Amino acid sequence: MNKNNWGFVMIILVSIGIAGISWKVAEHPQSQQETVIKISKDSLYNQYITKLYQAIGLDRTGLEKSVFEKALTGYYNMKYSGLLNDKAILTIADFDQLSSCKRFYIIDLCQKKLILNTWVAHGQNSGGNQTTNFSNEKDSNESSLGFYLTGETYTGKHGRSLKLDGMDEGFNDHARERSIVVHGADYVSQESINQLGRLGRSQGCPAVPANLANQVINTISEHTVLFINNSAQHYQSQFLNEQLAASLILSENSVLAAVMD
Repeated sequence: MNKNNWGFVMIILVSIGIAGISWKVAEHPQSQQETVIKISKDSLYNQYITKLYQAIGLDRTGLEKSVFEKALTGYYNMKYSGLLNDKAILTIADFDQLSSCKRFYIIDLCQKKLILNTWVAHGQNSGGNQTTNFSNEKDSNESSLGFYLTGETYTGKHGRSLKLDGMDEGFNDHARERSIVVHGADYVSQESINQLGRLGRSQGCPAVPANLANQVINTISEHTVLFINNSAQHYQSQFLNEQLAASLILSENSVLAAVMD
C-alpha cells in the first residue's frame, strides 16, 4: 500500500475513534443519571420500610424487617395490579419462626398499626415445631409458600372459614383445589403448646386460634394480602418487584416524592 493510501486509512481510523469517544461521553451522563435515580429510589424505599417497621412496632414482635419488606413489596405489587380492595391490610404468616411463637401478623398499613399478633398452624407434613417442607400438591398435607389473595367466607367442618387464592404459580396456585383456607382450630392454643411443645398441625391450612377466627376472617376477608414466608426455601414471585413497589409508594407519598424531586 502506498503512502497516500496509508494516510487515508489513518485519517478514517482516527475519525472513527474520535466519533466513538464522543458517543461514549454523550451517553455516559445519561446512564449515570439513571443509576443515581435508581439508587435514590432504593434508598428512599429502604428508609420508608425501616420507619414503617418501627412505627408499627414490629421490631419488638419477632418479625424480621427482611420478611416485612418482602410482604410489603408484594402488597404494593398486588395493589398496582388492581387485585386489592380499599382496606390497607397486610397479613403475614412467618414460618421462619417456631409454631410455638406468635408468628401471625395482621397489619393496618394506613393506620400504621398491628391489629393482631397470634399463633398460626402449619401443615402436618411441613414439620414439627419448625417448618422444613412445603408443597403445592393436593393431599400433601404441607403448607404452601407465597402470596395469597383472600376470598369469600363460608361455613364448613371447621366453622366459619375464609377461602384463599394462591397467586404464585408453582408455589401455591393449587390452593383452591386443595381447599387451603383460613379457619379456627382448638389445637392452635397455649394448651397445645403446653402438652406438645408446639401447636397442633393442619392439613396445610393456616389455622388460627378458634376464639380469634371470626376476628381474623372479618379483618382480612375480601381481597387483602396474606403472605406465607419461609426464608430458607427457594422461592420467587412476580410480586417481588421492588422498583415497582418503590414507584407506587413514591407516587402516593408527597413527602418522599418531594425528596426525590
